[in-house]
Amino acid sequence: MQHIKKYQFKAEKKLQVEIVDLENLCQTAKDFLLVPHRTNFYHIFLFEACQISHSVDFQSLDTQPNTLLFLSKDKVHQFDKNLAYKGKVLIFTAEFYCQSAHDKRFLESSILFHDFFENLHFSIAEQMPVFTAICRQIDEELQQPTDDIQQALLKNYVHHFLLLAERHKRKQGFKEIQKDANFEYLLLFKDLLEQNFVQLKKVSQYTEKLCITEKRLHQATHNVLGKTPKQMIDERILLEAKRLLIHETHSIKEIAYELGFDEPTNFIKYFKKHTQKTPIEFRNHYYNHLM
Repeated sequence: MQHIKKYQFKAEKKLQVEIVDLENLCQTAKDFLLVPHRTNFYHIFLFEACQISHSVDFQSLDTQPNTLLFLSKDKVHQFDKNLAYKGKVLIFTAEFYCQSAHDKRFLESSILFHDFFENLHFSIAEQMPVFTAICRQIDEELQQPTDDIQQALLKNYVHHFLLLAERHKRKQGFKEIQKDANFEYLLLFKDLLEQNFVQLKKVSQYTEKLCITEKRLHQATHNVLGKTPKQMIDERILLEAKRLLIHETHSIKEIAYELGFDEPTNFIKYFKKHTQKTPIEFRNHYYNHLM
């Protein structure tokens, strides 16, 4: 049975941060990169002299030279089949970066990684040398003997990179989202949803855990994203359903149970209601489109 591959950060790396050359990576890990996979760490791609199409959860992101692409952990992505990548990728885990509650909040609320901010990739044009210089500092520090300040120093380099990237993204017409109480509730709900979408499918089950009313949660998600909590629950379930249908070889029955449906027929009705296709029709249409 085929499963979506999930890669962990290298166990031998005490400090869970690394700069990887994309050309070398494509030469040494071709078999891993050309299949859909997810990781337990964050990616920041620095695409230099290359034009490729990087697949992220059924979206083909056509990137240009001198662009950045931010991927949070557990995103399902796949490298361009030509593997004509040139540049670097900065990878790190949440455990490495989040040394305090403030760090955790910054990472969770960043405009760089979250899909509800859209535009996960953007041009940095003449600023590329600034970002590559930070990557070089990280790489050089990783070559030094380990001491008591290395973790903090490396984390500060990564934080510097993220702050500069946020500044540059804002200069490109990014529409800022007000980080008020609505935004806080949205983040709490999204985190809870990510952990529980298989078991919990009703809005009331989430508001009970959040200790707020359904009306208040609706106000939060609608004001920030223009969506209802139920829409967000359905979108998350459907994304995982599509991942399982396309990237794995499970039967419809197996997928239904894996997603927490009591009966396969309930899953089929649910999927067709939201996509206008049965799970089998969706799977066949996707593969026929590829041929």
